[in-house]
Amino acid sequence: MTNRVGTAPKEVTMTRTLAAPRETVFNAWTDPKQVARWWGPADWTNPVCEIDARPGGRIHIVMRGPDPWGDNPMDGQFQEVVTPERLVFRTSAIPDGNGHPQLETLNTVTFEERDGQTTVHVTIVVLRSTPEAAPALAGMEEGWKQQLDKLAADLRR
Repeated sequence: MTNRVGTAPKEVTMTRTLAAPRETVFNAWTDPKQVARWWGPADWTNPVCEIDARPGGRIHIVMRGPDPWGDNPMDGQFQEVVTPERLVFRTSAIPDGNGHPQLETLNTVTFEERDGQTTVHVTIVVLRSTPEAAPALAGMEEGWKQQLDKLAADLRR
């Protein structure tokens, strides 16, 4: 078997302050019903969203994008869950024809409350990617920006 997975030194870091208490924001990241409403870029939905937010727990989301994206399954595992302060989880996405992920990331999210608002710091480190994942990598920063916009809007509801 040939290993076509190379290294990709890509990292995205974002910070967003949300008008909600830390516990509320943390729950929005760990409750599958809430995550299904805001995960993914604008115009994407999540017909499947399963989250077991505990160390070793699974995350499985099927993001449905507009043409030509279609369904994009993402699987992962939580490595750290410190309620309501920190989440660390690995994800694998964009399976190839053999079901092997074309993109693997390590995601770290921290939550800091001040005066009833919560600042969320997100760091996404690309651990491995294939050349076929280039379009997803190119849009990763904008996709996460849109995703955090959706989270902010959902919290305002």
